[in-house]
Amino acid sequence: MEMSPEVMGYDRAIVVFSPDGRLFQVEYAREAVKKGTTAVGITFKDGVVFATLRKSSNVVVGGEKITKVDDHLAVASAGLVADARVLIDMARVKAQQNRLLYDEPISVRAMAKFIADRQQLYTQYAGVRPYGVSLLVGGFDTEPGLFETDPSGIMIEAKARAIGKNSEKINEYFEKKYKENMNLKKASQMCVDVLKEFGGKEQELNKDTFLLVVVNENGFRKISKEEYDDLGIKL
Repeated sequence: MEMSPEVMGYDRAIVVFSPDGRLFQVEYAREAVKKGTTAVGITFKDGVVFATLRKSSNVVVGGEKITKVDDHLAVASAGLVADARVLIDMARVKAQQNRLLYDEPISVRAMAKFIADRQQLYTQYAGVRPYGVSLLVGGFDTEPGLFETDPSGIMIEAKARAIGKNSEKINEYFEKKYKENMNLKKASQMCVDVLKEFGGKEQELNKDTFLLVVVNENGFRKISKEEYDDLGIKL
């Protein structure tokens, strides 16, 4: 992102607007998200499916980009991993508080709003920086729900959404190809197709690198690589 010398001073603090109404620190945080590993979420008739590519390693364990928040709710992230971890920890506490106070699970919308509010808060005060991460918040309460939050605190409800590298191209693809009431097989295959085409060439898509998670009325479930063939997914 190039800036002329006369506007460079406006990127020194998050609380300073540029003359044309921009918060440069938020825009820089969005650039960090665009460099992150692509993650996608798609609602289908019975729930939400998340997918991403993970690095294959003989020595590194973990580092998943799709995380369980509650039995009915998951989050996928793109951007700074540490920032995502902090927000997810807060989300888990919020989910447990909701169960203790109201004796019911938190709705997907309420969780997305909680996270978005936290991200927006860090655009208002000097001495802090925005969270350099976008999240896909999805799950099943009375019906499937999927939301995106970004470093500015925006909350977008969607039926299919991508964050991270090449997300703009994938979201354009979803606008054209997404169909209502898909089953799990078709939604999962759409995840494969977009990651194969737009997910980047540095990571090969195969059974070891493809991560697929389903959240439906039965809860959170990570699909094992042995189940891909049973689901009819073509990698």
